[in-house]
Amino acid sequence: MIETQIRHITEQCQNHQTLVAVTKTVPVKQMERARSAGITIFGENRVQELLSKYDYFIDTEIQWHLIGNLQTNKVKYIIDKVTMIQSLNRQNLAIEIQKQAQKLGISMDCLVEVNIGNEANKHGLAYEDVEDFLAYLANNCPNIRVCGLMAMAPYVKKEQTRPYFAKMYRLFYHCQQFSTVTDAFQVLSMGMSHDWQVAVEEGSTMIRIGSAIFSEE
Repeated sequence: MIETQIRHITEQCQNHQTLVAVTKTVPVKQMERARSAGITIFGENRVQELLSKYDYFIDTEIQWHLIGNLQTNKVKYIIDKVTMIQSLNRQNLAIEIQKQAQKLGISMDCLVEVNIGNEANKHGLAYEDVEDFLAYLANNCPNIRVCGLMAMAPYVKKEQTRPYFAKMYRLFYHCQQFSTVTDAFQVLSMGMSHDWQVAVEEGSTMIRIGSAIFSEE
């Protein structure tokens, strides 16, 4: 049951991590049940799917996060609909987010995506490039508010994810010391359905859970 799964996860998050319910391919009926059970943030991987569901929840307090890779030509469609873009991973995307946010006179909350496992099939900055990218954002993108970092560990056995999450936490803590980041830099988004418990133990402040909530329906 969705309600039971959500309660189980939130009870284990003793440090009060923010729970993002990943709703890729999830029907709005199940999303409504999740909302009734206390979910306040939905995370979508694809712009088109987010847009198809957005109006259904427009009169609720639901927030939307774009968590998948974002094409530059799709930014304009979601810039006024999402609370956070978790997949800021390249300069040309930053330029487009800045452009669209400036047009609307808003500040767009973003997380910098890190490819912590250096995997060829995943998006994200290399570990060693994060500091320079943060400096670029600070100097060139005043309408982007960098709130932290996001990463996915390689899909390995749960306990084998620990070194990757520990490395991400060290990077996150290191970045908090930079003069280029603001007090908003408080979010470390890591941990998914199969490994979120380890991520929480290693310092995650936000977890992105899909199948562990919705798979039994």
